[in-house]
Amino acid sequence: MRIVLFYSGVDSFNYFTDQLCGEFVRRGHEVFILDLQNPTEDDPHSYRYFAEFLEKRVDMAVSFDGFGIKDELFIELWDELEVRTVNILMDHPLRFHPTMERHPKRYIQFCCDENHVSYVKRYFSDCVSEVEFLPHAGTYDPQAEYKPYADRKYDILFSGTYYRPEDQRQKIAEYFPGGSTMHCFYMEMADYMLSHSDVTTEQAALDTIERTGLKVQESQLRTIFRCSEPLDWMARMYQRQRVVQTLAEAGFELWLLGRGWENHPCAAFPNVHRIDDRIPFAQTLPYMADAKINLNVMPWFKAGTHDRIFNILLRHSLPLTDSSAWIDRHFVAGEELALYDLKELEKLPELARELLEDEKKAERMIERGYEKVKAHFTWVNCADQILQAAGGGI
Repeated sequence: MRIVLFYSGVDSFNYFTDQLCGEFVRRGHEVFILDLQNPTEDDPHSYRYFAEFLEKRVDMAVSFDGFGIKDELFIELWDELEVRTVNILMDHPLRFHPTMERHPKRYIQFCCDENHVSYVKRYFSDCVSEVEFLPHAGTYDPQAEYKPYADRKYDILFSGTYYRPEDQRQKIAEYFPGGSTMHCFYMEMADYMLSHSDVTTEQAALDTIERTGLKVQESQLRTIFRCSEPLDWMARMYQRQRVVQTLAEAGFELWLLGRGWENHPCAAFPNVHRIDDRIPFAQTLPYMADAKINLNVMPWFKAGTHDRIFNILLRHSLPLTDSSAWIDRHFVAGEELALYDLKELEKLPELARELLEDEKKAERMIERGYEKVKAHFTWVNCADQILQAAGGGI
């Protein structure tokens, strides 16, 4: 099989692309990676060499978040060549309505949350005929060496971005003027999401429609969901703020790796340390391996996965995370990972303290979780599912 993948301006996606490429090549497939950033003609990933690759039949194009398939030029190209296109969404589909409404004909979409699959089937069945759940994947490195748990540099590490929740909420004013009916609707929805950590963004919109008595036709729901994106970001950043603040105020030594943490309310605490503003995705993995506990806050995925959890375990570290319906079904809390509840954050410091003090228990949990992820949630499994799902149309 001949396959096209893509580099984009998103560093983590480029890393994921390299992992998939390695798996496809290992299975004997021929792969070309097109760099959408338009490198020089001599670059091996340039459009010049892409054109040469297209001189022979291409069977499949695989994209993250639509890069390489969503633009009109690529839609026409893949349709003309009758190429099977695979789009792996790494976030909520409400961010990708235009892509779902206009895409190549031979199109399959993967989502990382089971609720996202239901969302697509419920509201975009007229546009997307094939949609499946695909868990995130972690990177397994059998050659990696890891420090003993007691010798790790960081007690608790969090790798991720932080934005002020209120800044995200205020973006609604870019869509609707203050005081307007829809602005008031989204402010009501924002308050609802902040006080209901178990509801999805789309369900919060539906609940707010009912609570406010807003008259909405079925055809208008897509637009209401699409304009909810800032509130989706607001909710996830609000929970990141709360979780980090809870541990910081309890006196734990915290290390934060990523953009924006200088804006966190606890940024000036002496026990809160910022490692770097932004580093390549691949370089975050050794940091994970040097931490006893890696903190995770799910990005408002209520029935989904996150690659951070899988990579933490594959780095022989312990994930301390909130849960989802999917995680509850596939992992045993207290045996394969450590779970906290967003509704009971007052219990989080005690849980973290127990894990740091009982190193043998933490190591047992890591070993069990590591074995499960290695067997089921690596790029090997991801490539297998993509090839199986797309194979029926090739």
